[in-house]
Amino acid sequence: MSTPTPAPGPRRLKHRIPVRLRHHWKPAAALCVGLLLLVAFFGDARISPYVTSASVQEADRITENIEGSVDLYDDSVPHSIQLQYSQTDFDKMMKEFKDEGSKDFIEADLTIDGTFLESVGIRLKGNSTLMSLRNDGNGGGPPGGGQGGGQGGDRKGGGQQQGNQQNGGRQGNGKQPGGKGGGRQPGGGMVAYDLSADKPEELPWLIQVDQYLEGRAYQGHRQISLRPGTDEQVPMNEALSLSLMRDSGQTAERAGFASVEVNDRPEVTRLMVENPSKDYADTAVDGNGVLYKARAGGGFEYKGDDPTDYEESFNQLNKKGSQDLEPVMKLIKWADRASDKEFEEELGDHVDVDSFAKYVATQNLLLNFDDMAGPGNNYLLWYDLDTKKFSVLGWDFNLTFSGDAGTGPDDDTGMGGMQPGGKDGEAPAGMPDGPPEGLPEGMPSTAPGGGSGGGPGKMGGHVLKEKFLASDAFDSDYKSAYRELYQRFYESGEAREALEDLTDQAKKAGAGDKLDAEVKKLRRTLTQRAKALSQDEEVAG
Repeated sequence: MSTPTPAPGPRRLKHRIPVRLRHHWKPAAALCVGLLLLVAFFGDARISPYVTSASVQEADRITENIEGSVDLYDDSVPHSIQLQYSQTDFDKMMKEFKDEGSKDFIEADLTIDGTFLESVGIRLKGNSTLMSLRNDGNGGGPPGGGQGGGQGGDRKGGGQQQGNQQNGGRQGNGKQPGGKGGGRQPGGGMVAYDLSADKPEELPWLIQVDQYLEGRAYQGHRQISLRPGTDEQVPMNEALSLSLMRDSGQTAERAGFASVEVNDRPEVTRLMVENPSKDYADTAVDGNGVLYKARAGGGFEYKGDDPTDYEESFNQLNKKGSQDLEPVMKLIKWADRASDKEFEEELGDHVDVDSFAKYVATQNLLLNFDDMAGPGNNYLLWYDLDTKKFSVLGWDFNLTFSGDAGTGPDDDTGMGGMQPGGKDGEAPAGMPDGPPEGLPEGMPSTAPGGGSGGGPGKMGGHVLKEKFLASDAFDSDYKSAYRELYQRFYESGEAREALEDLTDQAKKAGAGDKLDAEVKKLRRTLTQRAKALSQDEEVAG
């Protein structure tokens, strides 16, 4: 008879640990000790995320590209857009916007040039443009709407120019002859849009093709913007500005006119424009780089070395995960601390000077008071990863051709020079003495820095533009670009010819003869602008 095997006793502690861990206990112990030390000594430290590695393929890729029947921005054919959505969803979206200012997407079906796309996203787009929707139809439109000439402060601190509210005329500054300006008129730039939820076909919309179906695009576009203004108020000034910029070799969004129908409401003529986005960065901007969009409520002030502190000022549009906001932070820090002498000597290390001169000259020639120095922060920063330099790109040109048509290259078109604290401490005729009441959330205020890098008491302003224009060191770069673009835009007659061509396109899209009166006003502004500049010896020679 065999002896029974005794029951096993309790397992020793080390036998309860897995064999693999027993064999490799030293590395594991070292890791634990290291973690304890990090917690003990750095537990209250703030860790800032920096990404500086080389570019890698982004996860946000197009996986379904719908070709459509005709090119979206082919200007030789009329275009059409139909949107269909639930009225309940729309009413809820509008209530939330009016109550809270939120601009959320709702689902819609889109038919564009006969091609059907199910379940796209649409949302309201804009800031000051949408004022009337939150104020029961009162107070809509941009600051200082209506007519009135502009005061252009002299770039070098010279004489005063005061626009006449009735005709936009100006008094000479001793350098340029007087002449009638192109006062601000509907169709020329500054237009107050009386928007209403009862007319959704007139609302400014952002169409997001892949909002509910990830990876989908229409001809490579995942975003389409329907700009403010319909029929006789369709923004011909913006269409003209984009056309002139593209034809002069500058980066600018593609645009086209379309008849738009929303939920079986009457058709209207709208301007559709590319929206600054990852796809725009990948296809429209030449080179290998990162595109940053300035936010409406942000600024160009140095806030320290934590990238998260700049997320309210700039939105990175492409190369997320492989690049970050560090280049923008370094540019802001340098601009904030550079003396005038350092700015002159070092600007070319940070910014493509030739490109910047062309940008600044263009904004003046197009009478755009809402550029990088304007209240809307309407600009993009392109950082070239090969040259390590920035270029400034424009967008949102529905306030071009605003102000005094006689504005010269040394005159300030931005609101920084048109507010108290500007050159003469007075607002121009037709403009408010301070920030307009009801300024929407997210728009710059008159706090120090002006939301854009301007000085105290100024709504707008931008340190890069202001220092560049104030410096004699860059005068030849700026004036050379100015003369070249003047000859191309005005002396050659290209602006007038382009306007006629765009008018034909708008009419083919349904605008009809009711557009003629507004085109006539813009044509008059172009004529006055060309005449005034032709009499400026510094411009025309």
